[in-house]
Amino acid sequence: MSERTLLGSVLLIAVIFCVSVAIGGVVVVVQPDLGNTMLQVVRDQILGSVMDQDPAVLFLKIFLNNLEACVLLFLGGATFGVLTVLIISLNGVVIGGIFELVREQRGTLYVLAAILPHGFIEVPSFLLSGALGLMLADALRRDWKEGKGAAVVAGNLASTFLRIVLPLVLLAAFIEAFITPGIINLVT
Repeated sequence: MSERTLLGSVLLIAVIFCVSVAIGGVVVVVQPDLGNTMLQVVRDQILGSVMDQDPAVLFLKIFLNNLEACVLLFLGGATFGVLTVLIISLNGVVIGGIFELVREQRGTLYVLAAILPHGFIEVPSFLLSGALGLMLADALRRDWKEGKGAAVVAGNLASTFLRIVLPLVLLAAFIEAFITPGIINLVT
């Protein structure tokens, strides 16, 4: 795996994510009711089950949820990248929409306090997982067309996932469970 290929894949997945975030923000500006629906779904499906937990339980739930998302982004490459792009795009739209809605309701400082402490680690872990998924898709495509060994590439990509993404997700979950709530309390 070349660093150039990895960087290109990270940049591509970051562009897809950023465009999706922007679309989510615009959708909420144009259709505020849709933003409220997105926020309610996130509250019911994700936040409702974790926010009132002991920080250690919260840490474990956040870690497992984010690890699952990262694994799906990576393994989505086995669908020739379709699932990877779909997952990163949908997450971007939801994040952008909720970001805009909460920014309108609570202000930019609140949103930044809720996202930045762990987000500067969590978002790169998602982007790297997506990039590894795109690289897996490319290896499978080359194997299918040219008979190049995708299994070796997949093993190298999985090794990168375990060495880099897994610790990032673990650290981000720790920060989100134990540090972010205190920072949010400082700005509210």
